[in-house]
Amino acid sequence: MAAAAPPTGKKRRFERSSSQEPPGSGGLDLISGLPDAILGEIISLLPTKYGARTQLVSRRWRPLWRSAPLNLDVYDLSGQERKRVALASKILAEHPGPARRFFLHCFRLRGRHAKLDGWLRSRALADLRELSFSYEVEREAQAQAYPLPPSALRFAPTLVVLYLSSCGFPDEMPPTLHFPRLKQLTLCSVAISEDAIHGVLSRCPALESLLLQGNFGVRRLRINSASLRSFGFYSKSWGFSSASWNGFAGAELQEVVIEDAPCLERLLPLCLNDGVAAIRVIAAPKLEIMGPLSDGISQLHLGTTIFQEMTAVSLTTSMRSVKVLVLDSDGPNLDAVVDFLSCFPCLERLYIASQPFKVIKNTRRYDPLNPIECIQFHLKKVVIRNYGGRRPDVDFAKFFVLNAKALREMELAGLNNCNQKWLANQHRRLQLEKKASQNAQFTFKTTHTSDFSMNKHTHDLSISDPFDRSL
Repeated sequence: MAAAAPPTGKKRRFERSSSQEPPGSGGLDLISGLPDAILGEIISLLPTKYGARTQLVSRRWRPLWRSAPLNLDVYDLSGQERKRVALASKILAEHPGPARRFFLHCFRLRGRHAKLDGWLRSRALADLRELSFSYEVEREAQAQAYPLPPSALRFAPTLVVLYLSSCGFPDEMPPTLHFPRLKQLTLCSVAISEDAIHGVLSRCPALESLLLQGNFGVRRLRINSASLRSFGFYSKSWGFSSASWNGFAGAELQEVVIEDAPCLERLLPLCLNDGVAAIRVIAAPKLEIMGPLSDGISQLHLGTTIFQEMTAVSLTTSMRSVKVLVLDSDGPNLDAVVDFLSCFPCLERLYIASQPFKVIKNTRRYDPLNPIECIQFHLKKVVIRNYGGRRPDVDFAKFFVLNAKALREMELAGLNNCNQKWLANQHRRLQLEKKASQNAQFTFKTTHTSDFSMNKHTHDLSISDPFDRSL
């Protein structure tokens, strides 16, 4: 009798998915040999449309997407608004839950209040862990922020990540509203009162990172958190031509007070010059990373030490915990920088962006009989942006070349082409042959990135230095 014909390619691929062939045996579909629970976890991490398409793989895969935690990004479903809405409604009606993520970005309300409320009350979103919600701003100067649907707050007990944008947060919160698991909170262009934001923060006992971007209604923010590790903020809203939402005319963030933050490691005022007017740090014993600091901050209080527009008025407190500092200097201002170095005696990394085409005379001279501790023992890396190679730039950089005894790496980045002739001239003028640290390496780079603002790592606590772009 003739031998049976071998299975077709498609059939053969899925026959090899059984556990009869051990991993590494050359089968074409080893992933299907994984247990359903693991496959479900993999599917839940995929973008929505790709997760749903796994139902087409085989008969065995068909029920896996519905049994996996739902990961629904509505905007990713289709480029057409009507189709997005229809697909989202279908998914939420058919998927039994629970949900891992629900992303609803730039939602066009247009009378769809009932539909939006129905989505948020869907059983498919039970035990939701990540919620990202924003309305589309349909007019250039929208006078009223569409309110956050009350049904969105039903996820408070289970949320770990919350992002809200372009909406109005309710002033009155139920006394039972708490966010016991919330670790990451982002508010962007949100109309919210001071009482409301302080109420929310007081009900987040596990909060680790907080990012506030161009919100309305909060002029003075007080931080009291036993768990917060990273705080990034800027006051100006870039999404609206008007600074008045829901009656909050001109009520943008002007003052940040760190009253009690025993775990705070990062304080990141991310918008230069248009940032908050005053920052006061009263109690943050573990603070390691600060900046960018600029003369846009009219008053900076670090304990009893006071800086006014980058100029030290009082240097009575030193913060030995700070290891990374970012400064935006109005020209290569060595006088201002040296005062900050004195305030942070254990500083290890210094990033400086001096404004191009502005020249400030550097009058400070280093006195070896009155040494600065970080210059003598700790400062290992210095990065200077907008380095033009002019005399003020050279004098500024040469201070670190000749005095930083622990220096290992110095990067000078600017718009120059860094040709060989220019580099040789800079080496000579910087007196690199007289460097204080024999282990120091000097790098010249051409870059079009002029500052360190708008850092994107407020929530990424796995990065030890969020300003190190070599990572």
